[in-house]
Amino acid sequence: MADDQYLQSLSPEERIRVQMRREIIDDLDEEFELSLEEEAAGGALDEEERAFRRTYFRELVRLQGELVRLQDWVKASGHRLVVLFEGRDAAGKGGAIKRIAQRLNPRICRVAALPAPNDRERTQWYFQRYIAHLPAAGEIVLFDRSWYNRAGVERVMGFCTDQQYEEFFRSVPEFERMLVRSGIQVVKYWFSITDDEQEARFRARIEDPLKQWKLSPMDLESRRRWEHYTRAKEVMLERSSIPEAPWWVVQGVDKKRARLNCISHLLSQVPYEDVQHPEIVLPERVHHPDYERQPTPENMIVPEIY
Repeated sequence: MADDQYLQSLSPEERIRVQMRREIIDDLDEEFELSLEEEAAGGALDEEERAFRRTYFRELVRLQGELVRLQDWVKASGHRLVVLFEGRDAAGKGGAIKRIAQRLNPRICRVAALPAPNDRERTQWYFQRYIAHLPAAGEIVLFDRSWYNRAGVERVMGFCTDQQYEEFFRSVPEFERMLVRSGIQVVKYWFSITDDEQEARFRARIEDPLKQWKLSPMDLESRRRWEHYTRAKEVMLERSSIPEAPWWVVQGVDKKRARLNCISHLLSQVPYEDVQHPEIVLPERVHHPDYERQPTPENMIVPEIY
């Protein structure tokens, strides 16, 4: 109530400025909350870490502003962009995707995270279920894991035959060249972490009840097969990096630096430009003398506990 009284004491122009500032701060708090969640288990930060944290927030907001400019250009130009995110479990793919999409219009930029194929999909052409998620003109699609499941988890866990595995590597370069020829830009990222870092992140997830859902039996088994995944990754990067769609490796041990580096690099891959927008003028609200707002029934109001 005191806050309402304070706002009412301001002039209309001052009130709008205060409310705008609060809205901006609320947006920034969203990232702050995510950061606190990640650092809660790590103890107090030293001075160097605190200094970089300030840099991280400043640069993240700046880069997200550039992503909005990129989004505007994609929509205006009809560009089609696909970004693949691959890496070991707990490598930081999801955190990077979250920060890229955080300020963007979900109607323009969407995330595709496909579950394991069902019985029908297993009988289709391997790439078929991914095609439905490719972008139309003016769209960006971020694949949280992609058709490279066959080169990674399916190979390591024995979910595909040697023949299917070899056929994948015969097909995937031409499949991606076909996408590029059709006008779809394909950018591929592999998030790289160390053996020790993955173990630390897995142990943190085991201890954190808010993150235990991220650990599946498959994730735990992947930990045991670390060396198998390493070999599968090396083969994948060697056999499927092509000039039209090369692989890019993100050093992911430091999550914050990995996000900034990935976003900065992604921006450098797209030839976006400023898009001129007509000036936005907020129309005056129409007031009708006979309008009277009806009170909301008390039994419909959410209790104000906070």
